Amino acid sequence: MKDVSLRMAWRNLWRHGRRTWLTVGAMIFSNTLLVFAISLQFGSYDMMIDNSLQAFSGHLQLQHPRYLDEPKMRYTVPDVADSTDNLRDKLGLNSISARAAGFALASSDERSYGIQIFGVDAKHEPLVSTLPGLIRQGRYLVPGASAEIVIGSVLARNLKVETGDELSFLGSGFDDSFAAAVVRVVGIFESGITDLDRSVAQVNLGYFQDIFAMQQRGHAIVIRAPHIDAVEQLQIQLATLIDDESSIALRHWDDLQPGLKQAIQADMTSAWFMYIVLIVLVAFSVLNTQLMSVLERTHEFGTMMALGLKPSQLARLVILETGMMTGLGLLLGITLGAVITWYISQVGFSYPGMAEMAVKFNLPERLYPAISFISLFLGPGIVAFASLLASIYPALRLNRLLPIEAMRAV
Repeated sequence: MKDVSLRMAWRNLWRHGRRTWLTVGAMIFSNTLLVFAISLQFGSYDMMIDNSLQAFSGHLQLQHPRYLDEPKMRYTVPDVADSTDNLRDKLGLNSISARAAGFALASSDERSYGIQIFGVDAKHEPLVSTLPGLIRQGRYLVPGASAEIVIGSVLARNLKVETGDELSFLGSGFDDSFAAAVVRVVGIFESGITDLDRSVAQVNLGYFQDIFAMQQRGHAIVIRAPHIDAVEQLQIQLATLIDDESSIALRHWDDLQPGLKQAIQADMTSAWFMYIVLIVLVAFSVLNTQLMSVLERTHEFGTMMALGLKPSQLARLVILETGMMTGLGLLLGITLGAVITWYISQVGFSYPGMAEMAVKFNLPERLYPAISFISLFLGPGIVAFASLLASIYPALRLNRLLPIEAMRAV
């Protein structure tokens, strides 16, 4: 009986081949578009996360347990430089850098502004942050040099200083002493992130520790993973190296930049609004096709009911036809979408103006879709479900069909 139903459903589909192919074509187009769009979206999120975290915060950080919520000078990581060297050896990863941070009042000849000064390892900082590669004037810090500072472009404009000018700053040290120094601006960076460009300055870690009476202490060990997919494994490795009773906490990028995840969720929500519109249009196309098919075959259905078939059997036949049509659209759509997405993932995708922006802000010049099981089957799966759902109404109409009246239909 099942074989008969399958043959009948397949035959009925191709009674009007043009109409069937138009509906299947709409499914193929929507499934191909969804596979590519979702994969590109996931790829852009990976790039967004990497670029945002590589700008300064890194993928992971080791801090004092209270430092994230209360970034105060006294919440430190002891022997931060030695601890960072040990981590590099144990993990076999060079993109790990030590930092210390403090707040100070920076003054030029004309103006004064409150800034956050970071002591950084000038040798390894370029491996965890893109800021050293965004120097627009001058140069970055030289390892071991003292009395040098690099500042953001907005801060330089506010203080009215250029490379070669001197700044003085005054803050509070670890032991509550005055931390004061005169430094020379050797570089000005422009990250495109206003908060960084306006308020962040960097000096060498050793110099910072001397001025702020930090001794060998620091405030963070910043870790940059080779790629975003390696973060979870790296987090597990780090967790095994940290003593449960130690005064060090491991911070994931979710904790360091919670707004980034919220921005991704907001973008995903707006994108899915457009996807749902596309899916609804395909569902209505299926509904229209199947409803027309049922209405055209009213006489045939009446005859079949007169011969003893139940309305539920005819309804299953209509849903089976929709399932075949949906399966064809699903298979061809996913295949075509996977091929296109795979090709674009190899060569990359760019839009006008992206290359210029990439050069300016030290970003990748092309987007690369991220192919995964979810990106391949999530969108097409919802299309298939919506299509089958749309076939329920035409199928239910058969329950109200009377054999005698149906047989009179022309």
